[in-house]
Order: sequence, then C-alpha cells, then structure tokens
Amino acid sequence: MRTPEGYFFYGGRPVKYAKPPLPIPEQIELLKQRGMQIADDGLAAHYLAHLNYYRLAAYWLPFEQDHASHQFKPGTTFDQVLDLYIFDRELRLLVLDAVERAEVSLRGRMASHLSCKYGAHAHLRSDLYANHRTYSYLTGKLHDEIDRSGEEFIRHLTNKYDEALPPLWASVEVMSFGHLSQWYKNLKLREDRKVIADNYDIDEKFLCSFFHHLSIVRNICAHHARLWNREFTFTYKLPSRRPSALTANLNYSAPRKLYNTLAMLAHLMDVTCIEHHWKTRLLTLLQKHHVDTRAMGFPADYASRPLWRVDGVSA
Repeated sequence: MRTPEGYFFYGGRPVKYAKPPLPIPEQIELLKQRGMQIADDGLAAHYLAHLNYYRLAAYWLPFEQDHASHQFKPGTTFDQVLDLYIFDRELRLLVLDAVERAEVSLRGRMASHLSCKYGAHAHLRSDLYANHRTYSYLTGKLHDEIDRSGEEFIRHLTNKYDEALPPLWASVEVMSFGHLSQWYKNLKLREDRKVIADNYDIDEKFLCSFFHHLSIVRNICAHHARLWNREFTFTYKLPSRRPSALTANLNYSAPRKLYNTLAMLAHLMDVTCIEHHWKTRLLTLLQKHHVDTRAMGFPADYASRPLWRVDGVSA
C-alpha cells in the first residue's frame, strides 16, 4: 500500500521505492546481461522508447527461466518478445470487433423486447427491476450519460419531448457496456431475460454472467492491457447443456483463461452475423505468430472441434 510520502508497506514496515530510472541504452544492456539476444540496438531502442520497458516486461516474462534473477531462457531474442506483443495487440483489436457485435446486438434485443412489451419508456418503470438500489444507480448514471451526450439524436429527443429520459431504443445507445449488462441482469422477471437470451440460444443465467465478463474484457482491450495469457479473477458461468454446438467446444478445466471467451465470442458472431470471417482471422493470427495456445487455455484438440472448422483454415 502506498503512503502519501511515496512509501510502500511490506509486512507492516514502510519501504521507500529506491530503484533508479534507467536510460534506454542501459535498459538494452541490462536485457543483454540477463541473456536476451538483441541483434539491432537501434531497433530495440526505438521500441523501448515508444512502448515502454515496463509494458514490454509483461511479454518477456514467459521467456524467463528464473523470475527471481530475471534470467532469460537460452536463445531468447528481442524479436520474439516484440512478436508476442504485436500478436497481443492484434488479438485485442480482433476481440474488440466481436465484442462490439455482441454489445450492439444486446442493445437492440433489449430495446426491442422491453419497449414492445412495456412501452417506449420501460426503463422508467422501477417495478420491472429486481434491485431498487441498483436501479437507482443505473438510472442516475443514464441521466449523466444523456446530459453529457453530444449525439444529435439525443439532443433532438431531449429538446422536443417532455420526458425524464429519451425512449429506451435511444437510451440504450448511450449506456456503457458495463451498465447495459447490469440493466439486463437486474430485470425482475426471468421470462424477460429468457426471451432476450433465447436469441443467442443461451440460458439467461449464463448470458448474464458472460456479458458481465465481456464488459471486463472490453475494458482490458480498450486500455491496451495484456490479454493473451491473462488469468481472469472473475469466473463467469459456462453453459453446460445448450447450445451443443458451443458446449462441445468449451474447456471447462481452464475457466480463468481466454479460450472460453473466444469460443463464446465465436458463437455470438455466428448468431449475430449473416456472414463473417472472424474465426478464420483468429486462427490465421495464431498461426502467423506461432503462439503457445496452451497458455491461453486452448484444449490440445481444439483444431478438430466443430466450432473452429471454418473456411478451410485449421490450427
């Protein structure tokens, strides 16, 4: 824990951070001393300047043979570390593409079902929601988003109509994904959640859990954080019975790894898109960078599982 004076507490004793900053040439020399092969110092200096030593450190961690001394495995090169970083960056962009489709779909499905059943302002009916404290929090946040919004359609609706909030089909468009998933989870009637979840052939309790998880994944990607071999602290509920086309492809023994997230996203892409090449792009990305898929939770036989047999590409 940091104190106002810049100290840290370890075992009840304050310790001042004493590591000096290293200029980039010294960073390169330190990496070489630890066993990393750097063929081009100028190229390494360029990437260390623009990507930050501390950020790249997360990507050379798998190449360390001894974390205490930070010694690298024999043959480790700077190019290997950089390639892993580039892979993770491309993976985040690919995941964001699928998350966007899922998020936009959920907005549309919620707006359509709730407004058709309960009216244009179903989000103003507190009786439709289970937890009133959560409902109050979410409506407060929605008012804030409406007030801050620069969208022309929001300004038009708030200026023309005398309503506390714009109709649901407009309001969902300015909700954050995290808040959107909470609106869905907080619906009082299981039947309402079920009608929406049935569009994805997933039980509503699993969809609630997964969209919560997906909002976390989206934030990781949006903040450019490491994704590829992350172990998630929040473990979402995995569907166990349906759809069989999805459950047969999940890895229930690695619930904290990214693989199941990718499998769930692949299923949602199949549902929400008439035609897409997202799975092909993912498999191609894995092949291009020769990534250790085991660190991502991929089953050893994933390439032979039906979900991943697409466009003639296999892993």
